[in-house]
Amino acid sequence: MNIIEKHGEIEIPIGQIKLRGNLRLAANSKGIILFSHGSGSSRLSIRNNYVANLLLEGGFSSLLFDLLTTEEDTIYENRFNIDLLTDRLLKVTKWVSNYKDTKHLAIGYFGASTGAASALSAAAKLGDTIKAIVCRGGRPDLALEILKDVKTPTLLLVGGNDSVVIELNKKAQSKIKGICELKIIEGATHLFPEHGKLEQVAMHTGNWFDTYLKI
Repeated sequence: MNIIEKHGEIEIPIGQIKLRGNLRLAANSKGIILFSHGSGSSRLSIRNNYVANLLLEGGFSSLLFDLLTTEEDTIYENRFNIDLLTDRLLKVTKWVSNYKDTKHLAIGYFGASTGAASALSAAAKLGDTIKAIVCRGGRPDLALEILKDVKTPTLLLVGGNDSVVIELNKKAQSKIKGICELKIIEGATHLFPEHGKLEQVAMHTGNWFDTYLKI
């Protein structure tokens, strides 16, 4: 049986604006992963689409979407406005919870770089609505004040050669009260461009969601 039930571009209405997204639906889906991108990135992120495709092979649906409109993204400060990005993620999560093809699915978050802060902040507000979180090369320190409220099982993935971000993730891990693991992928730098490293990210991500992404 084909693992893909539906795959294509969508528009998500958020108040007066529409955010563009790429929705992958797996047949007999285990759940859906919402991707919160890093600064300057989008639904077209090569790295996040690679991870989403491997998650699809593992039976997970996903939604990659632009947290900002094209016009908003031209304002550099918006890319680091964690409150704005968190609000967008919260609203898209609500949309997913009501959309006919996804409303029955357990929801997880995948946050990359600064997107990790918005994913953790949104999860802190939504409680057990969000079943699991994975952060890749994340900046959870940008949401330090709210990390004590994160109860969702969280996996922090950091490259072994990304020394500054390792320390930031260690600090964040100490603040999170719920299940939280820090896994360092040796030989990888911040964006995991080295051969096989992004594949390791996808493998650890799939395993985490297999363990914790349950209704």
